[in-house]
Amino acid sequence: MKPNQYILILNGPNLNLVGTREPGIYGVRPMLDIIDDVMAAFPEKMEYRQSNSEGELIDIIQQVAAERECAGIAFNAGAYTHTSLALADCIAAVDVPVVEVHLSNIHAREEIRRRSLIGPVCAGSISGFGAYSYHLAVQALLNLADEKD
Repeated sequence: MKPNQYILILNGPNLNLVGTREPGIYGVRPMLDIIDDVMAAFPEKMEYRQSNSEGELIDIIQQVAAERECAGIAFNAGAYTHTSLALADCIAAVDVPVVEVHLSNIHAREEIRRRSLIGPVCAGSISGFGAYSYHLAVQALLNLADEKD
């Protein structure tokens, strides 16, 4: 990864509630603790953003793609994974690798959660490893950035 670049960790709706929301599925650790651990595990520059708004998530992705300093996005779109053609179109339109991230194994969940609209336009998908899913996504993005350099 180039010295002026960073990795963005981007979360969608309700992920700010991880730690209290359905702990049997998402765990009991607060999301900010998970993000702090990921940032501590990697010396590279990272940023974290979260929004409950589909339009704001699209704006964030378009903005970081236009800056040309973002080496990749680890993106947990939450429920928008399964419903947002607009997010899929946005990811397909930008020249920044996006790795789809999920705490739970979406393929072992309810039928509606087994289909990802963003997955086909992402560089890859990681799910089912709990908080470690974010570590895996960041490592994958760093590897992609190194291959590109």
